Amino acid sequence: MAELVHRSTDGGIATITLDSPHNRNALSAQLRRELLDHLTAAIDDEAARVLVLDHTGPVFCAGMDLKESRSAGSEEQGVQELPAILERLWHSPKPVVAKLAGPARAGGVGMVAACDLAVAADTATFAFSEVRIGVVPAVISIPVLPRLTPRQAHELFLTGETFDAPRAVRIGLLNAAVPAAELDAEVTRYTDMLALGAPGALAAAKELLLAERPTDVGAGFEAMQRLSAERFAGAEGQEGMRAFAEKRKPSWVPERLR
Repeated sequence: MAELVHRSTDGGIATITLDSPHNRNALSAQLRRELLDHLTAAIDDEAARVLVLDHTGPVFCAGMDLKESRSAGSEEQGVQELPAILERLWHSPKPVVAKLAGPARAGGVGMVAACDLAVAADTATFAFSEVRIGVVPAVISIPVLPRLTPRQAHELFLTGETFDAPRAVRIGLLNAAVPAAELDAEVTRYTDMLALGAPGALAAAKELLLAERPTDVGAGFEAMQRLSAERFAGAEGQEGMRAFAEKRKPSWVPERLR
């Protein structure tokens, strides 16, 4: 059986590519399994500093494979793998960038939301189409709702309306929407910036971004003071300050960016 997800690593960037264009990169059981395996391998790979979620064909991801879902029982509807995929993207200690040359629907939009950054061609479209086929955007709501304002979420979840990439930027789903010819360059711009960050600092910054906001301001400042002191005194902080003083790139910066 041909592989539906591929992974390659070059210059610190691990690219994971959905390659099932015959069904618009729908989340079939095989694709879900392979995607989860490749995400895990990329996170564990010391050579990978940043992850890019890419695709072949004109569609990023059409959501769940409805042909499979029509003949599957409730225990076979991806309820195990899809949450694991979204959680792996959301909690990856390495930054993850979604790259969309085309549309995303339903579960595909959930994966976009679970990535740290997302860049799309300005012709890409999006929709939470679940209610129009009698289902609910339940699992994907976990990463999606923190990205959207409540008013936008209500409108888009309840209507299933298709919306364009510029609107996706305005409501917080995307970081950027660019002409298709500029997509590769824009993704590279982001991945190069991310690769300049220290691996441990990036992981700690992600934990900070995902943590619940403290209800006790004083306790919050105490915790952040400890974190700041640890990072300044730690190996990465010391190396970063030495590199700054010596007017050179820190040791963690990939050779191609030195």
